[in-house]
Amino acid sequence: MSTANILIVEDELVTRNMLKSVFEAEGYNVLEANDGDQMQQIIKENSNINLIIMDINLPGKNGLLLARELRENQNIALIFLTGRDNEVDKILGLEIGADDYITKPFNPRELTIRIRNLLTRTMQENLYFEEVREKVENYKFNGWTLEIDSRSLISPNGDLFKLPRSEFRAILHFIENPGKIQTRAELLLKMTGRELKAHDRTVDVTIRRIRKHFESIPEAPEIIATIHGEGYRFCGQIE
Repeated sequence: MSTANILIVEDELVTRNMLKSVFEAEGYNVLEANDGDQMQQIIKENSNINLIIMDINLPGKNGLLLARELRENQNIALIFLTGRDNEVDKILGLEIGADDYITKPFNPRELTIRIRNLLTRTMQENLYFEEVREKVENYKFNGWTLEIDSRSLISPNGDLFKLPRSEFRAILHFIENPGKIQTRAELLLKMTGRELKAHDRTVDVTIRRIRKHFESIPEAPEIIATIHGEGYRFCGQIE
C-alpha cells in the first residue's frame, strides 16, 4: 500500500505542528492549511489526498461549512478534531458526513490508531469496489438505484444523492445482507472500523440521513426498519 497523504486544516500553529510531527513519525506525508481557502487550493493541486483532519473553529468559513462543501464534490476521508465537544456539533458533523469526530484534548496514540484504521479501510476499499463493479454496476430496489462507481443513490424520480462514505457503506452492506438484522455494533464496524462504545450515535445519525433520502418519495414503503433492542433491517425488494 502506498504512503497515505494527510491534510491538516488547523489555524492554531502549535496544534498543527504537533499533529504534523506525530503523523510524520508514523510515516505519513503531511500537508497543512490554515483555513478553508488554503485547504481548497491544496486539494486542487493534489488529487491524491487520502484524509483531511479539520478543526471546526477556523477563520473565515468554519469547518462544518467547509465539510458540507467538500462532501458535495469529494469523497475524501474526513475527521473533525476540535475543541467543540457539545453533542449538537458532533451530531451535525456526523450528519454532514464526517468519518469520525474527536475532541480536544486528545490522546495522540488513540488518534493515530483511529487514523491508521480509517486509512487502511478506505485505501483498501477501492480494491473491493473494483471487485464489486466487475460483478455489478448498480443495485436496484423499490425503484431506487445504488450506483457503485459514483457511490450515489438515485431516486425513482431521478434525483441523485451523492453519498458520504459512511452512508454508502451502510446501504451497500444492507443490500448485500437483505432481511438480516444488523446490530449497531456490526454497522459501526462496517462503516468506520470502530468498536461501538456507550453513547456513540454515529450509526443512528447515519441511518437518519439515509432515511431522509428515502422520505423524499411520499408514501414510499419502509426501506430500513428499526428492530427495537436489536438494530436495523433492510426491507427493500431487490430487483
